[in-house]
Amino acid sequence: MTDRENIHFLLLNIGHFLTHLFMLIFATAAALTLSRDWGMSYGELIAHATPGFIAYAVFTLPAGWLADRWSREGMMVVFFLGIGAASVVTALAETPMQMAVGLAVIGLFAAIYHPVGIALVIHGRQRTGIPIAINGIFGNLGVAAATLITALFIDYAGWRSSFVWPGLFSIVMGVAYLWVVAGRSVEGRQRAKPESGGGATQMPFDRAIVIRVLVIVLLTSSLGGLVFQSTTFTLPKVFDEQLGDLAVSASDVGWFAFLVLAVAAVGQLIVGYLVDRVPVRRIFMIVAALQVSLFAIMPGLTGWQALIVAFAFMFAVFGQIPINDVLIGRVTHSAWRSRVYALRYMINFSIIASSVPLIAWIYSGWGFGTLFVLLAFAAAGILAAASMLPVLRFAVAPAE
Repeated sequence: MTDRENIHFLLLNIGHFLTHLFMLIFATAAALTLSRDWGMSYGELIAHATPGFIAYAVFTLPAGWLADRWSREGMMVVFFLGIGAASVVTALAETPMQMAVGLAVIGLFAAIYHPVGIALVIHGRQRTGIPIAINGIFGNLGVAAATLITALFIDYAGWRSSFVWPGLFSIVMGVAYLWVVAGRSVEGRQRAKPESGGGATQMPFDRAIVIRVLVIVLLTSSLGGLVFQSTTFTLPKVFDEQLGDLAVSASDVGWFAFLVLAVAAVGQLIVGYLVDRVPVRRIFMIVAALQVSLFAIMPGLTGWQALIVAFAFMFAVFGQIPINDVLIGRVTHSAWRSRVYALRYMINFSIIASSVPLIAWIYSGWGFGTLFVLLAFAAAGILAAASMLPVLRFAVAPAE
């Protein structure tokens, strides 16, 4: 790869980091300062994040369609500049309703990344596992770092700065991305543009196999979205209740959660390496089986036992993420790949948005023990679906 192509890959990874960071700024700001400043309970205020998550889910499909019909690289420029400007403007919010509108616009631009950025990450590569895994690590570091970065801005410059400075950084990254794209050769731009014409209809596998794989991907994405949101969203509260003397302050809980999420992200790199060398079905079943067993033993654990098991199940949860993206890359044609990614993430993000009330209902009625039992059943569903995957001959980014 040329230096410019390496910079292009780096910017795509930074985009993934920023996507998840922007989607979680408000959650931290609401918890640490806004609920007090605006005289609302945390529960009342956090509901205003809902429009952002809805937009995040709904607009993935049109973003993928537009990328396939127009330009993936052009859509990435829109992403960086749009989400950065939206974040800066959201910092001007004076009321919860204004904040909700700003978050909705942030969610609209954030919806561009997954169907477009991931399609660009795998485009033209023979081995996609490691690039997808590296990209996924950047995304999960965005999740892990959001709380710390936002809290630091709040402590030293106020909550508005937590929207302004990441927004300005994103705009700078957008200008850099535009420079990289403009500097690539005409041939390189043509390779990155979705193909059309006769080659676009060629199927890399038998149609029945493609449909079977995509149905399994959509099913496991749905269950995986529930598992991912439930674990990442509740981890700080789980640690607050179950680590005991290991975490006696809010900062202790925050650092433990950051450490677990950051280290567990390496699971994506390991799985990404393996799926290029071992049958995907085998890796998928191992990861799902680990989730089932670890969720089943988590209820009732405290202290070091709870911390160690949390490390392990987050490792398995993050490890699942690149598998579905690799499968889509192997069975879809470049001309309609962004739309398939868009459908996968629209379903995934819809589950994520709707799982928060489910988590609250289960926790209020039965506690985290019941939640982990539910997650064990969800992981069992993923295991069953993964067992039905066909054995795919090694093929990546077909018919580019």
